[in-house]
Amino acid sequence: MCSLYINGTPHGKTERGATTCQLYMRRFNDGDVITVEPWRSAGFPVIKDCMVDRNAFDKIIQAGGYTSIRTGQAQDANAILIPKEDADEAMDCASCIGCGACVAACKNGSAMLFVSSKVSQLALLPQGRVEAARRVKNMIAKMDELGFGNCTNTRACEAVCPKNETISNIARLNREMIKAKLAD
Repeated sequence: MCSLYINGTPHGKTERGATTCQLYMRRFNDGDVITVEPWRSAGFPVIKDCMVDRNAFDKIIQAGGYTSIRTGQAQDANAILIPKEDADEAMDCASCIGCGACVAACKNGSAMLFVSSKVSQLALLPQGRVEAARRVKNMIAKMDELGFGNCTNTRACEAVCPKNETISNIARLNREMIKAKLAD
């Protein structure tokens, strides 16, 4: 279901934070014409009818790689202190479901909101810092390779995101990329 324009809008947005599967017929009036179309983006080729291939998001996640975790004896729960605000923000970024509405709404077909949410969820935590530079470079390179466009900050992605991801993540992604390039 996460691949549909309904009446010209990803997920048929009638309220903030709703996906296609949360769009109920009672939201329409009797006799309304409902137009259902697949998302159109170079990164999401149409398979058939209203089905698009969103495997590009999986490839971007795979390009991000892994997070190094020290194994062995269990650490004390308070060994790595993480401020509550950082933990909360990382969890908010991790709530991205990878539906692709951001790409569908963007005039350039950019996947920056998705990629920035995935980079941000790890960049905010000390456990994600070890591979941070490699992760951001690889994920952006894969996004470009897969044919997604560039971000022009029109905030269309933010307006249709069912998990209310914000473009502040894109700013964090840009900062992470600059840090990675300076480290080189």
